Amino acid sequence: MATRVVMEALSPTMEEGRLVEWKKREGEAVAVGDVLAEVETDKAVMELTARAGGTLLKQVVPAGTTVPVSQLVAVIGEPGEQVPTEPAARGGSPETAVPSAPAPEPRPATASAPSPGRIKASPLARRIAAEQGIDLGSLHGSGPEGRVVLRDVQRPAGAGGGPPVARPVIRTAGGPAYTDTPLTQIRKTIAKRLAQSLGPVPTFYLTTEVDMERAWEAREALQGAGDGPRVSFNDIIIKCVALALRQHPACNAWWQDDHVRYWHEVHISMAVAVEDGLITPVIRDADLKSLREIAAESQDLAGRARERRLKPEEYTGGTFSVSNLGMLDIDEFTAIINPPEAAILAVGRIAQAPVAHDGQIALRRRMRLTMSCDHRVIDGATGARFLQTLKAMLENPLAMVY
Repeated sequence: MATRVVMEALSPTMEEGRLVEWKKREGEAVAVGDVLAEVETDKAVMELTARAGGTLLKQVVPAGTTVPVSQLVAVIGEPGEQVPTEPAARGGSPETAVPSAPAPEPRPATASAPSPGRIKASPLARRIAAEQGIDLGSLHGSGPEGRVVLRDVQRPAGAGGGPPVARPVIRTAGGPAYTDTPLTQIRKTIAKRLAQSLGPVPTFYLTTEVDMERAWEAREALQGAGDGPRVSFNDIIIKCVALALRQHPACNAWWQDDHVRYWHEVHISMAVAVEDGLITPVIRDADLKSLREIAAESQDLAGRARERRLKPEEYTGGTFSVSNLGMLDIDEFTAIINPPEAAILAVGRIAQAPVAHDGQIALRRRMRLTMSCDHRVIDGATGARFLQTLKAMLENPLAMVY
């Protein structure tokens, strides 16, 4: 009996998925656990695997189609079996039923190799390349398995591994006045979460400025000690935030509609910019980990986040978020709370400024922190006391060692 393959909920918040690429062709043999296709969810690119063995009789939807969860995408069975029919997915081809003719004879299983002439590229990279007339074959893919991603399309020819550079839009007489770009799954989710946060969440903001001279010296000393992972300022901030939350559990909380959940564990969500969006991988039990452990974990999570290879359990369950734009030369900003968390910390750049120090004017490295608070959970004085503790720890990094 033929087995229906449906779009599975590959992440806790997934409502639909975009079928990026088929890994098995019609007529190929399929074993339980084989990867049938790559699916772009609201958070990552994940694998849709076979739950039954046999032959892939039919690909119901083409690559590039957005499919609601639980909708038919393929059929597995024995050659000659009738194929179930079902309406095509939204955004797919106009076919309304799958023919019941005998399936083609099995072909050699070569699904892991791309079809001749097909270049591996993310959906967004393909779209931007098509809009700008860029030949994907001329680009060197820097994504997993040589996949072409957005930064490769944005990087000028001959730029090698340098930072991405946005391409200017060249207007020509008689050309289109604008370009409509469909939303990716991650951008749809960001839009939905923003509406959930900014609308119903009564938010207030607290800003403080921190003297980072000692933290700067501590990081320099750590960089020269040992061959472990390089410790960033963001790692130091995450560690201090985690320790401060232990002292102020009222800020380590979730709003749950009819109750507030105060967490005894500290799991820090770390905002990471990815292609066409943002994701927050979670460093669990950050208060119990050393700086080196946090540094190693944050580098690993950030790298896999940019490749869209995180597992759902790696970007869910955070109890407090940290968003850092200091490396992009931003002095100060306000971040949007990620429900059900009750707060998020926005981190600006570290810059030298003339300030009063020990009775005289001196150049000191300073950094601004802005905390967005859900007023249903956190009061002004509660948030202020948390920031006071965090500031004291950053200004005296030895406070982390006790």
